[in-house]
Amino acid sequence: MIIFFEYPIKAANMPHYKAPVDDFLFLYREFLELERAADIPGMEEMTPDIIEAVLTEAAKFAEGVLQPLNAVGDEIGCRHDKDTGEVTLPDGFKAAYDNYNDNGWSALVADPDYGGQGLPGVLGLAVSEMTNAANASFAAYPGLTLGAYEVIHHHGTPEQKQALLPQMISGAWSGTMNLTEPHCGTDLGLIRTKAERRDDGRYAITGTKIWISAGEHDLSENIIHLVLARLPDAPEGTRGISLFVVPKLAINADGSLGEPNGVRCQSIEKKMGIKSSATCEMEYSGAIGELIGEENRGLSYMFTMMNAARLVTGIQGTAMGEAAYQAARAFAHDRLQGRALTGAQYPDKPADPITVHPDVRRMLLTSRAVTEGARALALYTGLELDLELHHPDEAVRQRAGQWVAIMTPIIKAYFTDMGFEVANLGMQVHGGAGYVTDTGVEQFVRDVRITQIYEGTNGVQALDLVGRKITADNGSNLKAFFEPVNALIAQHQNNEAMAEFIEPLDAAQQALQATTQEVFKRMSQDPMEAGAASSDYLRFFALVAMAFVWAKMAATAQTALANNPAQPGFYQAKLDTARFFMARLLPDYLALQAKIKAGAATIMDAQDDYL
Repeated sequence: MIIFFEYPIKAANMPHYKAPVDDFLFLYREFLELERAADIPGMEEMTPDIIEAVLTEAAKFAEGVLQPLNAVGDEIGCRHDKDTGEVTLPDGFKAAYDNYNDNGWSALVADPDYGGQGLPGVLGLAVSEMTNAANASFAAYPGLTLGAYEVIHHHGTPEQKQALLPQMISGAWSGTMNLTEPHCGTDLGLIRTKAERRDDGRYAITGTKIWISAGEHDLSENIIHLVLARLPDAPEGTRGISLFVVPKLAINADGSLGEPNGVRCQSIEKKMGIKSSATCEMEYSGAIGELIGEENRGLSYMFTMMNAARLVTGIQGTAMGEAAYQAARAFAHDRLQGRALTGAQYPDKPADPITVHPDVRRMLLTSRAVTEGARALALYTGLELDLELHHPDEAVRQRAGQWVAIMTPIIKAYFTDMGFEVANLGMQVHGGAGYVTDTGVEQFVRDVRITQIYEGTNGVQALDLVGRKITADNGSNLKAFFEPVNALIAQHQNNEAMAEFIEPLDAAQQALQATTQEVFKRMSQDPMEAGAASSDYLRFFALVAMAFVWAKMAATAQTALANNPAQPGFYQAKLDTARFFMARLLPDYLALQAKIKAGAATIMDAQDDYL
């Protein structure tokens, strides 16, 4: 269980991130309809009291422990000792990591059979957003460990699970994933790291991996690396990749730690942002590893981790957008400059706060609409992921899996694109003050930028959506998306109060279906059409998905207001923001539709020499 703990108060000169606990409570209690998942393990423990306790304590930790380290971590960064290969994080990170583990956060959603608390994964997503908003560099370490845990939990042997998972759940050991090599990034079929069979049934791993987040650090006693490598007799391409678990320190038969295992951090990258997240070049020199699952199936196993990482990366983009929005909102209310176009709104002050100016309001409302909509869509998808993994009914699992499959690239790409946009808007609201380091706003812009690149660039996500996800099983993934959308439209089609939300949603989803059919037709004749349409199509799809959750939130808010809630202003703000999204952001799909119709020729006909 979570231990209640008093956290120190953050310094007054830092950005004042406050975890959006009220919004999370609204989503869990009123929006998500958790009764849909009543049959999955752990849901019986997710009572309203437990949800509120977890969210409240996570907020304390994010605000009181992690955020005070954010600026320090950015200024100091990681330090690499070239002689020993060791990486040291800034002062305070180790204590925060121990605090995180001691208070049960590392065990929150893990299997009770290995020491976890067993709460549903959808609750862990809220904690992930809070930690990333407060300190994205810190969040990388437990986040990657959870991903490695998931792979071993799903695909490891009973012996591997027993040896590794309890220590990873406790946080004593951390985890990574090692994919990229100096000569290849997304095209993993080109990897050269080799695995040689040993007489004892284990493997000797040799090769170089780059851009390995959390590859080396001083937070945990041991680091469990998941490494993609190729056996000598493996087939060419991605069909010949195997997955190995390779600990930094050897693990003795009794579970104690032994000698270094031929794994060394050769260097760390100097980066634009997230400077206290160690990005390492890892050298494997005959390191001893164990096979995960079967030979030559490693890439499919690693996707267990990569898909989860893509969902969390999208949440990371939302989280830093939320932090930037909060800073911008606070500044805008305090900053006095000029008068409203219609005359002084605060005549008792020397000038009006800049919140009276339409363009400032546009930036703040855009930021709010994007972050709150993304949060809702992420949790909705997180619940679907829990249904896919744990529901006893196979039909429910299959339908939920189809939703998750199509939403994963959308959430990763759209949320991170918009996180970067919101961070830039936050800087713009600050004006010149946003460009200097003292306000902390420019760090959000630098930190969030990587989310559009790692875990598969957003262009790759768009290709995945168009080339794989919408075409899978004759479009069954699409059906899983449009069914709840059309059910919501049908539910409220005769509700006049909902017309301003339902009618734009209906028009947009009909346009998306028509555009999808057109993309199908074109790509069957020329695959370049898929590539040319992909990024605009993903954004189009994302806007419709966001319109769906905003319409659903508007309906929930209207119901709440009809019952005279204790906080009517909260629900009215939901309606106002939903109205803004439908009128000001959703219509962008019309321009995206026109771009898609333009086809590939305007892109591909340009001569290479002129690019």
